[in-house]
Amino acid sequence: MRRVVVDTDTGIDDAHTLLYLAGRPDAEIVAITSVYGNCSEEDATRNIGYVNGLLGLDVPVARGAAEPLRGPAHIAGYVHGKDGLGDLGRDRPLPAVAAESGPELLVRLANEQPGELDLLALGPLTNLALALRLDPELFTKYRSVVLMGGSGPYAPPGTLLMIDANVNNDPEAARAVFAAPRRELVMVGVNVTAGTILDERAIAALRASGTPVARFAVEILDAYLDFYQNEWGRRIIPLHDPLAAGVLLDRTFATAWTDGPVNVRGDGFLWRARLMRTHDGLPPAFAYDAAPPTRVITAVDASRFVADFVEVLTR
Repeated sequence: MRRVVVDTDTGIDDAHTLLYLAGRPDAEIVAITSVYGNCSEEDATRNIGYVNGLLGLDVPVARGAAEPLRGPAHIAGYVHGKDGLGDLGRDRPLPAVAAESGPELLVRLANEQPGELDLLALGPLTNLALALRLDPELFTKYRSVVLMGGSGPYAPPGTLLMIDANVNNDPEAARAVFAAPRRELVMVGVNVTAGTILDERAIAALRASGTPVARFAVEILDAYLDFYQNEWGRRIIPLHDPLAAGVLLDRTFATAWTDGPVNVRGDGFLWRARLMRTHDGLPPAFAYDAAPPTRVITAVDASRFVADFVEVLTR
């Protein structure tokens, strides 16, 4: 059993992740913190409340960062809809929230239950960085910290990757996270999530099941499909955030990984978190900062995970 604290910028695939976690018998959602990213922090909090209501889930919710450590927030309304759930006009009142902030809740829970909880970060890493300012040893008190973000090792020459959005939204926060002492830090990056596809057949299976959870999962998909059809010419989506949850719960979904230092580096346009290794396992051709080892997932059993995701949501 994994008891999970979720930090989320609750867009469409974040909502899918909460549905997946709630449907897995080996997972318990202990608390949820909100952060900006896919939508504003306020919309992320409203969406947490809506999904919790759908699931009948009563757990502490704490509001987190509304912007990065430096600079204004970049909100991905063009991907998830302005409200984060596809702009379907749902009534999403603000849920009851804790008096403490998201970072404060992350610190308190870790200190009250050291070694018992897993932290799953699905958005920009601002809340985690702020929590580390309160407790620099925070990650040593979580059983594991699993991030949806990063870009894996350097790709083979000529290979392009999807934007590493969660890192790009707050590279300073990401830098603090990858430098912090930890018990176990796992990076599930766009190098593996981009190829974990919910295709037409899987979407049809969700649509056909008729369960409230599956029906909601499909209803919020249109905005996401509208965006990703421009990537592949098909109405299919990558399961970015759900895959990170899958790897947290079942490490056999990961078929290859490398442990090593991760640095956050920019190219003048975008910031990425990279394992400081080339695609063939060599160190890069430049000096880089020392960092504690991060477990970087480099390959996954995508078809098995997608099948599990669909089975859980249609159960």
